[in-house]
Amino acid sequence: RLVESGGGLVQAGDSLRLSCAASGRTFMTHTMSWFRQAPGKEREFVGGIHWSDTSTMYADSVKGRFTASRDNAKRTAYLQMSVLSPNDTGVYYCAAGRLLRVEPGSYDYWGPGTQVTVSS
Repeated sequence: RLVESGGGLVQAGDSLRLSCAASGRTFMTHTMSWFRQAPGKEREFVGGIHWSDTSTMYADSVKGRFTASRDNAKRTAYLQMSVLSPNDTGVYYCAAGRLLRVEPGSYDYWGPGTQVTVSS
């Protein structure tokens, strides 16, 4: 139901845009968020955009560098990432849920993930 794309290998300081294509009718009424998981670490909230008022929320580590957005007509969510650093390396997942929360358990649907690797 959710499929991420846009990951890859980039250098520190570069930008990258991730996409999350959704199928089904629930996209319009679901908050879309992004999580990431680095090797040996827990999955962490990165940012998200509410389905109703398009308000956004971000982890402190990415504020000012990452931007979450959505195109309801295309049923696609995006994560624009800039000034990337090696600390941003990990598998990035998009998730859909009713609430904009940082807890992974709050989300109903998950994509398989896309790898982002930032070299120094």
